[in-house]
Amino acid sequence: MGAGHGHGHAGARHRWRLAASFALIGSFFVVELAYGLISGSLALMSDAGHMAADVVTLGAALVATRIATRPDATGRRSYGSYRAEVFASLLAVIVMLGVSLYVVAEAVGRIGRPAEVSSGPMLVVGAVGLVVNLVALLLLRAGAAESLNVKGAYLEVVADTAGSIGVIVAGWLIMATGQTFWDTVVALVIGVFVAVRAISLGRQVFAVLGQHVPEGMDAGAVAQDLAAINGVRDVHDLHLWTLTSGMNVATAHLVTIDQNDSHAILDQARDLLLRRHGVAHATLQVEPANHTGCDELGW
Repeated sequence: MGAGHGHGHAGARHRWRLAASFALIGSFFVVELAYGLISGSLALMSDAGHMAADVVTLGAALVATRIATRPDATGRRSYGSYRAEVFASLLAVIVMLGVSLYVVAEAVGRIGRPAEVSSGPMLVVGAVGLVVNLVALLLLRAGAAESLNVKGAYLEVVADTAGSIGVIVAGWLIMATGQTFWDTVVALVIGVFVAVRAISLGRQVFAVLGQHVPEGMDAGAVAQDLAAINGVRDVHDLHLWTLTSGMNVATAHLVTIDQNDSHAILDQARDLLLRRHGVAHATLQVEPANHTGCDELGW
């Protein structure tokens, strides 16, 4: 029994936030890249790299939300294209890791080889970048709690905000001490920070792609609640997973005491899964107690 496909999903609801952030950050990226080249600052260049990653991530997230809402005309995608948003989150992870590895490698390569760095442009561009990132964070924050796709973009901007703060700190330290190695130190810290955030998001993405039980959901508790429905004798073949953010899916076999109660049992089970466990789509098979055959499955 399906719960229907007509419900909305979190990514689509927050598309406008992605679009506004994409326009804002994309515009500033060009400015930061130019000043990074002019100043010779690795910290500023690393922040520009993060900005580039933001542009790619936000663009992919926007495209994914559009693809996810397209109706399937082929008849081959029985779940639609909702997973496009999860793959966009995976791209965000790859881009973040790539940027962090590049920055760390460049920072290590500069050790013992001080570079000429202009602290003035660093401070100015870092401050403007911080404002741009804070605005983008405010736009994306609400959607990050609901959509893994938006969360990927949000974490990218969080990392970039840290980068902007790092640029300001590096510029101030260089100006105060006259030592340009602070630029390398800050760039190294930023690179490690971004890598940690990317790994955290990556674990969530692979949990979805691996069809793990949704975060915060207890499969044992779901089975117990279904078994407690009046007329249900046993529950087996219970599977719980996430299709995309905000769309949890379940399948289960319900063994009944009285086959005549199947309609009421289906209604109660569907309502329980939706209201108590947040499962929007449930496929439930009702079986009489004397039914055999389910134990023949070899996996």
